[in-house]
Amino acid sequence: MAAGEPGAVEDGDRKGGLRAALGGLTTRGRSFLAAGLAAAVCAYVLGQGDLLRVGLLLAVLPLVCVTVLYRTRYRVTGTRRLSPSRVPAGAEARVHLRMENVSRLPTGLLMLQDRVPYVLGPRPRFVLDRVEAGGRREVSYRVRSDLRGRYPLGPLQLRLSDPFGMCELTRSFSAYDTLVVIPRTVPLPALRLAGEASGYGDGRQRSLALAGEDDIIPRGYRHGDDLRRVHWRSTARHGELMVRREEQPQRARCTVLLDTRGIAYQGAGPDSAFEWAVSGAASALVHMLERGFAVRLLTDDGNAVPGEGSGGFAGSTQESADAAGLMLDTLAVVGHSDGGGLSRAHDVLRGGNEGLLIAFFGDLDEEQAAVAARMRQRAGAGVAFVLDSAAWAGDEDGAGRAEERLRRLRESGWTAVPVEPGAELPALWQLAGGMRTDSPSATGGGSTAFTGRWS
Repeated sequence: MAAGEPGAVEDGDRKGGLRAALGGLTTRGRSFLAAGLAAAVCAYVLGQGDLLRVGLLLAVLPLVCVTVLYRTRYRVTGTRRLSPSRVPAGAEARVHLRMENVSRLPTGLLMLQDRVPYVLGPRPRFVLDRVEAGGRREVSYRVRSDLRGRYPLGPLQLRLSDPFGMCELTRSFSAYDTLVVIPRTVPLPALRLAGEASGYGDGRQRSLALAGEDDIIPRGYRHGDDLRRVHWRSTARHGELMVRREEQPQRARCTVLLDTRGIAYQGAGPDSAFEWAVSGAASALVHMLERGFAVRLLTDDGNAVPGEGSGGFAGSTQESADAAGLMLDTLAVVGHSDGGGLSRAHDVLRGGNEGLLIAFFGDLDEEQAAVAARMRQRAGAGVAFVLDSAAWAGDEDGAGRAEERLRRLRESGWTAVPVEPGAELPALWQLAGGMRTDSPSATGGGSTAFTGRWS
């Protein structure tokens, strides 16, 4: 069906040969062929001419259907459209399929089938009775997944059959599309976190205040500079045309750290502690981008989602929606790392000018709690979510061991807010925004730690 075009197949393609066409005989066609051969043999043995003619008719009919279907040449094109192509876990997306007959002959009976992973639902099948020359048909189906990830859709398959149902041939389109299922995000209240230190404010307005007016240090005129920015006093002093420098306002920074160590989490599935951490990180980075922060996504193995801004922070020169989409696509496929420590992430934060640090930790032993404490010292302020995987897994004997680690984080500057499994992130965010740094024992001197469950 439309050779040379993406997403098209051509009936009559001889790649499989006539042998493949014979393999497309249906149960009815094979029965007719077997009955015809048996009748022909019996007619030959018994010398019955009439029975021989009947046997030949039964045997030739499926062969004729195979030949006609195999030699039929008409062109059919197909397109697939996802609406939308990126959906949160648990949400539905609709897939629109359009078939168009671009040949001069009408098609026969077509069965349309699209290949989809089993996690998205049953494989969709549609029957198209007849598509006239130049005609088109549109069908659609819905897909849904509770598990984040990237799922291929396609290739699209067409099953062709003759009017007698003797033979069926399958042709496949070459194109396929990808559905991205991102983590679920929840809106967070626009609050000033207790951990936000002075100088790390609420986005663009505060950044403008920090940056002040354009730098008045002049530079030489360049072709294309606005003549209204000419600095005449410096021009007279240097004897050449000088203009004022234009400096972009510095935006407040935020690093979202996600602990993906396999040994830090127990259990699996949409309701596991790790999925809560991933969804929480997604909600936090989207919220901070909406507030005007330049955000960087960092994992425990030191990998950061590249951004166009300085230092790898996205949102500085990118639109917030594009930056959020890039990070959510990364979180859609993030899995457990084989690493056992947080030292690589600590090395990335060695600059000491990382702005606000929002961390999502799993189980922390004494050594990793010390590393996390040093991370806090290299950031302007910190917000940490610490999950007790034993409590998540229902292990009452192991639950409660995170209290000692939370105390260690408080002493090093983190503010610990212990949360039982079942709490929701907006409530935790609201609680963090209502805290003050007056009590070091309660707030840890300006950052917030959480432990809880995603619901």
